[in-house]
Amino acid sequence: MNKYFLHGKLKASSGNGEKLAAILIEASKLVSRSATCQLYLVSKDPEQPETIWVTEVWDNKEAHDASLQNPEVRALIGQAIPILDGMPAGGQTLEVLGGYGV
Repeated sequence: MNKYFLHGKLKASSGNGEKLAAILIEASKLVSRSATCQLYLVSKDPEQPETIWVTEVWDNKEAHDASLQNPEVRALIGQAIPILDGMPAGGQTLEVLGGYGV
């Protein structure tokens, strides 16, 4: 199985964890329309409510990169950037080997 898997951590500024999560959940709705996006999960650590995790599986890296050019996705990125506590460090890229759900 040759899929592009990205697992990233974003930290919102104080008091903005729920707002950041809502923006990312909206992004999940946009990418769900893409046949090349297999999974887009938004989650948080209950002990660190300002830290939001995004787990994505795409057919390939090019499909992921193309999604970032979507004007609606770019607008959501524009909403998220001001409420981040610093710029996100690149996500962790992994190779999907198999399993249930992908």
